[in-house]
Amino acid sequence: MQLEIRPDPAEVGRARRWVRSRLAGSGVADDEPLAETLILLVSELVTNAVVHTGCPALLRLSFEGVCGSRSGAEGVAGGIVRLEVVDLSPCPPVPRHAEGDETNGRGLELVDGLADRWGWSTEGVGKRIWCELDRCPAPAPCGGGSSVAAPVIATAAAEGTSSAYGGMAAYEAV
Repeated sequence: MQLEIRPDPAEVGRARRWVRSRLAGSGVADDEPLAETLILLVSELVTNAVVHTGCPALLRLSFEGVCGSRSGAEGVAGGIVRLEVVDLSPCPPVPRHAEGDETNGRGLELVDGLADRWGWSTEGVGKRIWCELDRCPAPAPCGGGSSVAAPVIATAAAEGTSSAYGGMAAYEAV
């Protein structure tokens, strides 16, 4: 699933609403902590793309789980929720750290603290920032059989990440 984002700050709210609407059919409840975390991550990454690049972007959301497929599974019991923002800016991410009362520079530290994994890579003439959240298996099994949910094994392919915060790269472009 993907959404085109215009280089307009109003797009951040539209991106959050779009993701909320996609969660409804994914098995992730709107009041689940994972949903709130995902919405916060969408806000941070889309804001960075809109504010720091001035270019259009593409927001991608995918679910990979025990009982679902990679692109919007219904009834995801466990697995991974992946969020990607692709923009056309050739500027690489530059880590920032806010001090005191500064109003900018905290977003990626927040992403680093909330996401289970995240990073960036070049994508065509631009770049792709991604983050993943692990979804704990639901107590009930999917599709009958054993009462123990099957383990989810996920590997993040080497995405050209570099070390900035906790072994991952930052995104806020200059």
